[in-house]
Amino acid sequence: MWVKVWNWMAIVVGAFIYSIGLNGFLVANHLAEGGFVGISLLLLYKAGWPLGITFLVLNIPVLIPGWLVFGYRFILKTAVGVIAVSVFSSVTSHFRVPTHDPLLAALYAGVVTGFGLGIIFRSGATTGGSDIIARLLRHFFKFSMGRTLFAIDLCVITLVAVIVGRETAMYSLVALFVASRVVDFVLEGVQSGRALTIISDEHEKIVAAIHDQLERGTTLLKASGGYTGSEKRVIYCVVPRTEVPRVQSIVARIDPRAFVVVSSVHEVLGEGFTYDSPSTL
Repeated sequence: MWVKVWNWMAIVVGAFIYSIGLNGFLVANHLAEGGFVGISLLLLYKAGWPLGITFLVLNIPVLIPGWLVFGYRFILKTAVGVIAVSVFSSVTSHFRVPTHDPLLAALYAGVVTGFGLGIIFRSGATTGGSDIIARLLRHFFKFSMGRTLFAIDLCVITLVAVIVGRETAMYSLVALFVASRVVDFVLEGVQSGRALTIISDEHEKIVAAIHDQLERGTTLLKASGGYTGSEKRVIYCVVPRTEVPRVQSIVARIDPRAFVVVSSVHEVLGEGFTYDSPSTL
């Protein structure tokens, strides 16, 4: 019950933070964005149309077909997100943090808007607009959502370059990039790490050293050499990024000829990460 309530509250909180970033840093420094927000900002700069109302009006034509195709459960949270962004964009319309450094403004805009969007996305909602268009095109024509979203953002930023100016477009791209990274951080959480795949004839010694010195769990996988056909044991271990050098040092000390692959892990749940008791898998 409380989880559901928090999800709905989080959409509103995320929309408020996002609106602070829009008005406080993007509008205050005459920067833009992609998607429907970018179009709304262009209309604000050139025609004086209110950002919040324009954003809501632009979304209505895509919310209706989204409702018909995907059902009310999917579109309801998105509608709340759209309305909340529209309302808070109007409420915070006079909030400004002007700066003489547009790059600094773009960086702060990316951080604040990305954090707000991340909260909205994590709650299962979106801010509508190009996201719904991308879903509709994928549903009817099997278009890639990622490519569709990129194409829409590219078109909007191109319009910004033509109508407002190339420098504004370039700084806006910086804000978009930073926002995308912050969104990923919010969605993936802080429990990120690195997965190490270790192939060595000294696997028993390496496993024992990892358990004793790092108190991290390991998994032994059965494998065979593709060329020799001989049986192998593959060590799989997930550790925080800060512990990767220690694992590499252990492996290098025990078996300098070991084969080690380090991969990014975006979210790690379980013992040693989301609660404290270490164990061996």
